[in-house]
Parts: sequence; structure tokens; C-alpha cells
Amino acid sequence: MSQDLPGRMLRLLSLLQTRRTWTGDELAERLDVTLRTIRRDIDRLRELGYPVEGTTGTAGGYRLAAGADLPPLLLDDEEAVAIAIALRTATRGVAGIEETAVRALAKLEQVLPIRLRHQVATFQAAAPLPVPWSTGPTADPSTLALLAAACRDHETVTFTYRRGSGETGRCRVEPHALVAADPLWYLVAYDTEHEEWRLFRVDRLTDPAPTGHRVTPRALPAPDAAAYVAERLAAAPARYTLHATVPADAATVRARTYSLPGRVQPVDETTSTLDLAADNPRHIAEQLLGINLGPDDTIHGTPELAPHLERLGRRLLRAARALTRHSENGDSQGTGTRRE
Repeated sequence: MSQDLPGRMLRLLSLLQTRRTWTGDELAERLDVTLRTIRRDIDRLRELGYPVEGTTGTAGGYRLAAGADLPPLLLDDEEAVAIAIALRTATRGVAGIEETAVRALAKLEQVLPIRLRHQVATFQAAAPLPVPWSTGPTADPSTLALLAAACRDHETVTFTYRRGSGETGRCRVEPHALVAADPLWYLVAYDTEHEEWRLFRVDRLTDPAPTGHRVTPRALPAPDAAAYVAERLAAAPARYTLHATVPADAATVRARTYSLPGRVQPVDETTSTLDLAADNPRHIAEQLLGINLGPDDTIHGTPELAPHLERLGRRLLRAARALTRHSENGDSQGTGTRRE
């Protein structure tokens, strides 16, 4: 038996865990061995309990199937640290994942080498668990996992989808990518029935099912999935809109309003235009709090938005006047927490 056999089999197992299916020739080339050696190593993995399946077809190949027990995962240093950090932070927008993530993190940290455990501990000290500010819609973790696998394997899936109007229908799509746009998750996919690219909110998606049918990936009509999501969200119709000229450079306005790409356009080095749109007027109001608007004649938008902004303005003004009165009366408690 070759002295390099244990290391080669570990590398083979690692390759099988990184992709759905490998041909024998691909594995042989990666490991710089013969196809016959690959077959023998596959047999040894099976003897050790790893469920390696052989696939049929023109190319044939091997894949690591789901087994009765979860097989050990092989991670390099960077992957292990990345997963640990992700488990500390990836709790928003996914239903019921907080406790599960903490349990998984505890198991991972138990087996981390000391050098990597120190890196994770340093991050935890500097960045504790996030405060759950958002209480909006959340996605089911099992649905996300199924869709992620379908994106990876280019496998067509079906599901029931509920539109914003409440109408539901069955869809058959070719998944391309999952994109998190806090706090929502979106599926970018090609709708085979309507023959067009579409954007699906994962929290409105139920009963997903893989079809077993794989397809050749299509070219996305955007630089990447994140850009596609940003473009579609920016172009989506909304109940309330506001357009304004802002006396600040575009980079500052984008940062302070958390606007999608394309919503802020530069006019010159000190002026930019801002386009906001939302079905909830509170979202627009919150974005406006971080900036100073320009002259009144440069502000346009949905008239129905005005009373919502006015009510918010009155509430803030009432709070400011109350603080001023307390200060004048020497009644300040001085117990507020400073926020940077």
C-alpha cells in the first residue's frame, strides 16, 4: 500500500464534498493518478462507510450521496474560520436558526485547532451576536438549503409562489442564485413557463421540490446575481415615491440613506439626486432622516406620502420640545446611553 494513500483518500473525499458529481477522469487528473487507482480508492471509501454512488450516462462518474450518518467534513483553515464566523452572524432573515447556529458553533469550536480557535475567539470578542433589530419576514432554512443545492447542481425545481397581491400559483424554474437583501432572501431563477428571468422572495415560496432534471446554466442579464436583484428592486413599482435634489455628494447620500444602486445619481461634486420608493411610507421616512434635502421646488413624489411624513415630523418635534423643557427646568436625568 502506498504511503501516500491516506492523504490521497482524504483529498479524494474532499473533492467529492465540493461538487455534486465528478467523472472518474476528472478525479484522476486532479489527484494525478490513474482511473484504475480512483476506482480502488472509491471502493476503499465505501468500505469505510462513505456512501459514494456511481452515476450513469454518457460521462458517468461519482458522487457522495446522503447517508444514514453525516460523514466527516474536510475543511481547510480558512473554511473552518469562515464557517465559525458565519454561524455567529448568519441569523437574520432565516426562521428559527439562532439556536441551531449556536449548537453547531459549539460543536465546531470543540474540534478547532488552538490556533484557529484563537482567531474565532478574537472575532467574537470584537463582534458579539447581532441585535435582532428586524422582525420582518423570514425564510425557512430547509427551503434555503434545497434551493441552494438546486442552484449548485443546475437542477430545475417546482414550488408554489404567493405574489404580493395574494395570488398563488405553481412555478417551474431553473435556479441561478440566492441573494440576501437584509432582511429578505431572494431566488434569482429562469421561469421556464413564461420564458423569462424572475425574482422570487423565498419567504413567499412553499412546497419546493427538485425535479431531477438538470440544465445547462443560462447567461444572466446582469453582471452578477446581486446586481440583478438590485436592478429589479429599484425598478419595481411601489405605492409611495419621492424624488429630491440633495446638497451632498452621491457617496454620502448612498451611505446615509442605504439606497439601492441607481437610486442616487451625482449632479456635481456637492449635489446629487435621490429617488426613493416603497410600499411602506415608514421606510422612506427612515431613509430621509440621515440627510438634509434641498430646496422645496426640487422635491417631488406621491402626494399621499405627505401626511405620513408630517405625522412622523410632529412626533419628533414633540419629543424634541419635551427634552428642551426638561433641560430648561433642570429635570434632565442624564441616563441616556450614548450611541456613536
